Amino acid sequence: MCNIFKTTIYGEPASKANSRKLVTFRGKPRFIKSQKARDYVEAFNQQCPKLDNLLEGDVRVTMKIWYRTRRPDLDESVILDCLEGFAYTNDRQVKEKHIYHGLDKEEPRAEITVEVI
Repeated sequence: MCNIFKTTIYGEPASKANSRKLVTFRGKPRFIKSQKARDYVEAFNQQCPKLDNLLEGDVRVTMKIWYRTRRPDLDESVILDCLEGFAYTNDRQVKEKHIYHGLDKEEPRAEITVEVI
């Protein structure tokens, strides 16, 4: 069984905290994902390889996230959610996180490593 998962996802991730907007549906307010968040999730799903056997137990996630510009709302939650079903079953398995942020105007991306601990 594999104990490590590595991938690089190209594109700039949306912040989960700021990726929802309030709309009215049948007279009731609802929160939906912003277009940027939906676009990132779609790009993630297209680019991310899926493990045949998902990692089991507690995991450590290391991410190097490269943004196009400086951003005040840095958030890796969308990526952790996206990894469900690709690297692990549920993001509650994540017990340790190491997140690094940088700038790369030409090629924004997320370099992701998930390891069983």
